[in-house]
Amino acid sequence: MSKPHLIIDTDPGVDDALALLMAHAHGHVHALTIAAGNVGLDHTVRNALTLMDLIGADTPVHPGCPVPLVQAPSEDAALVHGADGFGDVGFPEPKRTAESESAALALIRLSHAHPGATLVALGPLTNVALAVRLDPTLPSRVGRFVIMGGAVNGHGNTLSTPAEFNIGFDPEAAHVVFEAFPAFELVDWEATVRHAFEGVQFDRWLENGDARAEFYARIGATSRAWNARRGRTGVIAADALAMAVALDPELVQRAEAHPVMVEMVGARTRGMTVVDWEARLDRPANARVVFDVDMRRFEALVARALGVPDTAI
Repeated sequence: MSKPHLIIDTDPGVDDALALLMAHAHGHVHALTIAAGNVGLDHTVRNALTLMDLIGADTPVHPGCPVPLVQAPSEDAALVHGADGFGDVGFPEPKRTAESESAALALIRLSHAHPGATLVALGPLTNVALAVRLDPTLPSRVGRFVIMGGAVNGHGNTLSTPAEFNIGFDPEAAHVVFEAFPAFELVDWEATVRHAFEGVQFDRWLENGDARAEFYARIGATSRAWNARRGRTGVIAADALAMAVALDPELVQRAEAHPVMVEMVGARTRGMTVVDWEARLDRPANARVVFDVDMRRFEALVARALGVPDTAI
């Protein structure tokens, strides 16, 4: 498998951290552009820098927009990820500093510098929306666009039930992006629940990995405990699944192309991803919705990114 060239928009976040470990283990990462989402922008930027310190990467980190495009979000995910987004472990201040160039401008520049690269969006789509508003030609320079977001059958993970967190955090941004990009790959929340790791297996990886596994075990304890209290079995790694699709397109076993839109005004459905399953609206199929992946290949990508030897996978 050749290493893809990646530009990653992210809001670290525990599961973002796992995805970023995967990206740096298996791909060429040109930059991280940082969104607010799981927690506030100060924390997500700091977390990205902390992770780059851990793995010794010189990947540029570009801070993005600290708020959604239009409305304030109804919730963040601090209850899941910890108040600081990294499990409230209390890491020292990172050695690295963030870039002065903002995320939206960096996305535009990077699309010119690395045409054909894969853009991976792991958080709310605010930065990407701003970038395409500033430069509507940006989608023409993106080779693949993989989005972790949505809940195509309405089984979301927000207070408004049908919405998934990333889309629900900034529905207007998601609407802008879904309308601007003629084709993207959507890895939704429901798919990530179906592809959860067995807890015992994941613990074995953490025990057999290197410093990356130790780090992830520390930051992941809070989110795993939160999921367990709500009856969610296994380890749900949403952003890791999207990253696996970006890194290894051939692991996708079932996907369908459909028109996908975003609800922005519903009293109970704001942020919902609406799929035109039967093509009734005469709209182009903009989204390739991923349903099933090869679990063994997914597991191998994650385990190796945690430093687990092949004999222990």
